[in-house]
Amino acid sequence: MKSADFETNRGPGKLKDAPQRRAALLSLLVVCLAISAAAADLPRFRWQNFTVENGLPDNRVYCVAVDGERVWAGTDNGLAVYDNGRWKSFTVADGLPHRAVLSLALDKRTHDLWIGTMGGLGRYSAGRFDTFTQLTSGLPNDVVYGVSVQGDFVWVATAAGGARLNTRSHQWSLYNERNTPMYEIWTYAVTAAEDKVYYAVWGGGVLEYDAKTERWKDYNDPDGENEIVLFKDQGLIHEITTSVSYVNRILWAATYFGASRYDGRNWRNFLDKDSGLPSNFLNQVKSVDGTRTWFSTDKGLAYFDGERWATYRPALDTHTPEMLVRDEGGAVTHVPVQSAPAHHYIFAVDFQNNDVWVATAKGISHGIRISPGEPDR
Repeated sequence: MKSADFETNRGPGKLKDAPQRRAALLSLLVVCLAISAAAADLPRFRWQNFTVENGLPDNRVYCVAVDGERVWAGTDNGLAVYDNGRWKSFTVADGLPHRAVLSLALDKRTHDLWIGTMGGLGRYSAGRFDTFTQLTSGLPNDVVYGVSVQGDFVWVATAAGGARLNTRSHQWSLYNERNTPMYEIWTYAVTAAEDKVYYAVWGGGVLEYDAKTERWKDYNDPDGENEIVLFKDQGLIHEITTSVSYVNRILWAATYFGASRYDGRNWRNFLDKDSGLPSNFLNQVKSVDGTRTWFSTDKGLAYFDGERWATYRPALDTHTPEMLVRDEGGAVTHVPVQSAPAHHYIFAVDFQNNDVWVATAKGISHGIRISPGEPDR
């Protein structure tokens, strides 16, 4: 009797549940396909994170520069290089101008490393450091926020204007409010290409130097408002610029209030409310080419391929690994991942072939590019 009751109660239930299970599996398949489609062709990474426990001199990493198989990291307490699977640190005792390293630039011809610090400009060449300060050179200020190499010239952004060092003649050229349209002299970043040089001027927008004509031009927020954007896409989004990137004749400017893209004729502005930026507070922008661009923000690392966006970070609430994808229509998809950068506060990024290296507030992260379908664990 008990056996008959068991069959009566269990058997029909199984038959009724079968369509529900099939529907659930179908729904799951649809979700998986949707996630796969959303993330198609967007970079996915297996993240490897490094901290002081792995040999870094400090967990606060301000900048990163890739030199082939070697990776340089500028921290709040020294310079480090990752080579052959190990970190080696350099301090003031080794010849570093100052313990706080704010910017790095590699001379790809000589492999010399130029180092912007809170106490002067440094050069690491053939195993030794050289230091340039206000007292020993033509450097306008010892606080060097940015550095960029353009052939024989080294451009620097300092707290008292910009400057250019001719490495052949050892002559310095200074640029400030006296000989440029710069009305604020706090230059925060610089990027130098063959034809143009751009400065991010804190509170002064973007400054452009034309290498052919040797003339300067400035770009500023057309509405002059600090808190809101009155005229979208009519010019630079904000005066407080933090970073500039110029690749394939496309200029990107990062600010603490969004990002701007300029193709020489038209401006296009981006805010977190109408794009895939995780935040309007940008520390750095860095382009791969005229289409693909990376953004370092206080709420994660963002990537833009010209149409779609991806964000990589530990989730802001749970701190679990998170990848978000925003499509052309604005729909956001959570892509399941097993790893993430060391922290959501991102200072800078650089590229190593298809991989990325990311400077964060809690260490440096190596994003190892993985193929579609490959697990990231």
